Amino acid sequence: MAGKKTSEKHDGASARGAAAPSAPAAAPAALAKEPDGRTAKSEQTRTLILETALRLFQERGFDKTTMRAIAREAGVSTGNTYYYFASKEHLVQGFYDRIADEHRAAVAPVLARETGLEERFAGVLTAWLDIAAPYHEFAAQFFKNAADPASPLSPFSTDSSPARDAAIAIQRETLTGSRAKPPAELATLLPELMWLAQMGLVLYWVFDSSPDTERTRRLAVRGARLTARGVSLSRFRVLRPLVREVHELLMDFLPGASETLSAKERRKGGGEARGTAPEQPDVRERPAAD
Repeated sequence: MAGKKTSEKHDGASARGAAAPSAPAAAPAALAKEPDGRTAKSEQTRTLILETALRLFQERGFDKTTMRAIAREAGVSTGNTYYYFASKEHLVQGFYDRIADEHRAAVAPVLARETGLEERFAGVLTAWLDIAAPYHEFAAQFFKNAADPASPLSPFSTDSSPARDAAIAIQRETLTGSRAKPPAELATLLPELMWLAQMGLVLYWVFDSSPDTERTRRLAVRGARLTARGVSLSRFRVLRPLVREVHELLMDFLPGASETLSAKERRKGGGEARGTAPEQPDVRERPAAD
């Protein structure tokens, strides 16, 4: 009997051991994590809501589209919609982020191929126009909100910082990867000025009624040529104060700009303007006394 009980105990332990998994079960595919920490399923839901919103903005207009209507068309609850996007403005921020990601991918071949600053900058600008073309019809509806410096849609708002930083990073790569060799003291200013030039182009594009926004495309090419010449001239020491003056003018004139762009660089640099070392006076450049 003792042997039988021992055998039964052993067999039961073996059965229990066989039933226990030898390794943790793999996570369901729906719970696989994306690089930003979201699960694949949540990212699908977020994308569905965003694409539905963009479609309704095109069909009904931004102001006439409600969050409830977006939820209904997407087939999700209104609460779930607000979970991913706190407002319609945040949906537009999602659109900004998508444009930034697509733009980053679209400019890669241009920046890998071209070495001239004019060609690189023109390629970056026209690539943005190509990506944004399907949304031109309702872009003006966004602009009236984006023009308000207190709006989260403003390109200078805190909410817009991911898309803004991505765009400035592209301009920095456009400049540093070119044959142009601007002075180190302007390394921070020039990419910001190039981004501001792009924002000016976007504003023109918003209200461009020419076929296929052809006038904006011509402006992009000519503006890139002018920018390249300006950067080339910035190598001359006598013209560098002019570049800084233009930058300071834009920082003071554009609402919110001074709090978002070079302000970060000033803080990094311990208070020095725009993250650069203070320029030492050059007596050779001082005009002779009368």
